[in-house]
Amino acid sequence: MASQILISEVGPRDGLQNLAQVLPPAVKKAWIAAEAAAGVTEIEVGSFVPAKLLPQLADTAEIVAFARTIPGLTVAVLVPNAKGAAAAIAAGAHKITLPLSVSETHSLANLRRTHEQVLAEARAIADLIAALPVEQRPHFEGSLSTVFGCTLEGTIPDAQVMRLAEALMQAGCDEIGLADTTGYADPAGVRHMVRMVRDVAGAAAVTGIHLHNTRGLGLANVLAGLDAGLTTFDSSLGGLGGCPFAPGASGNIVTEDLVFMLEAMGLDTGIDIPKLLATRAILAEALPDEPLYGFVPDAGLPLGFVPAIARPQHELEMAV
Repeated sequence: MASQILISEVGPRDGLQNLAQVLPPAVKKAWIAAEAAAGVTEIEVGSFVPAKLLPQLADTAEIVAFARTIPGLTVAVLVPNAKGAAAAIAAGAHKITLPLSVSETHSLANLRRTHEQVLAEARAIADLIAALPVEQRPHFEGSLSTVFGCTLEGTIPDAQVMRLAEALMQAGCDEIGLADTTGYADPAGVRHMVRMVRDVAGAAAVTGIHLHNTRGLGLANVLAGLDAGLTTFDSSLGGLGGCPFAPGASGNIVTEDLVFMLEAMGLDTGIDIPKLLATRAILAEALPDEPLYGFVPDAGLPLGFVPAIARPQHELEMAV
């Protein structure tokens, strides 16, 4: 198990895409700046999708430009196709994620594309990136959505998952992400999926996972991911988020609870928990009618709690 863990905050994208309310750019910028100041080093700030489909994310180019001014912050975005990737590259995103749902029914609902059409988009994106100077190339992730099951198709055969993972790598992706879009994952399934996809993509290409807490297994699945060697976990401040094209897919794992669990285990996230908790005030004020989740924000930190970064090295080694 790695001693340093990367938390990728996806709230400004996944957390907002399901809301009826459109947050002003100033609020998004304040949110991103506050989380970065708390020590979060990767934030998915939006998605380059048509504004008529997701008006909540219509200002993504502006948000990327702002986020790029924050030193040390990896600015990530989601794109549905090569056109979106071109816009992301023009805006200066550091990381681009293309979702490929292993459920073709969900792919058609979410991206309006078959598997082969999405793979063609992946190849086109890889060509766009390859044409850039090396120092300007964004990291390209192909994310296997609904990889643990789909509300529209049910369980997806392992052979289909492996075929699509291999095809994404052949198309030119730098890494493969695993996304529990529908909240179907369980710890045994997480361990199995990591092993299986690494068999075809390579261990170095499978380091992160996107989990939902739909059935209360989010943090248990993080532990399984840690056991399997994963080092990057997506989460959303206040647990905001869900997929608008996957019925019943509610609840990203809560960033505040995830960071506390990892730090309590002696794993270093580099995130200041009190500063992270204070960031919730921005969302609470901007979204007064939207519930914010999390046990740690309600209960507070335990008396005498010491984060991983402040512990003696021998304690951290014992914890890991």
